[in-house]
Amino acid sequence: MYVGRFVVVAPGIGGYRVSSRSFPNRRVRDRDGTLTVGPTANAPETDNPYVSYNCARAVETPADEPLAVLGNGSHVDPIAEKLERGYPARDALASALLALDYEKDDYDTPRVAGVVGAESATIGAVRRDALLVEAVEEPTVVATYETDSPEPYDLTATDAASVATELLDADLEHPVCAAGATVDDDGVSLAFDNGDD
Repeated sequence: MYVGRFVVVAPGIGGYRVSSRSFPNRRVRDRDGTLTVGPTANAPETDNPYVSYNCARAVETPADEPLAVLGNGSHVDPIAEKLERGYPARDALASALLALDYEKDDYDTPRVAGVVGAESATIGAVRRDALLVEAVEEPTVVATYETDSPEPYDLTATDAASVATELLDADLEHPVCAAGATVDDDGVSLAFDNGDD
């Protein structure tokens, strides 16, 4: 099954995977603690604005609460910035997703995102027909296609690197690269897996 890009979050842990039929020549890179999806050196040139973006960021709230933001596009940054200003996770997700709306491509691709705290997690999506944001207590997934409403996900990994690998190896079509995050009282750990890179 092809679900496209997807986010999985639960309290203390989360991940993001790029699955792509159109732009498979992409990798995750660590840029000073922010994980960025971008084309490989041998990728065909494109002017598609949805190919490169920050997919995982660590943030600190004004209350010194560490959080991780994961998502499939440019909305990751405004979500992180709102959290840094003290917005609750629900409001940061809802306002950024509503402002940027679904992707204006040939498929009206939804934007998906999640916020992970040590004891909390919130997941969201904006589609052509809906804005969905909900707090979750167990691993929950939302994807750009097929699974475009939050639903339970069987995540067994316990650290950021294992999350990235587990999501990349999930039995879903067209895996490209993945990121993982864990959050505890000491902070956020981010990791990525680019497969046979």
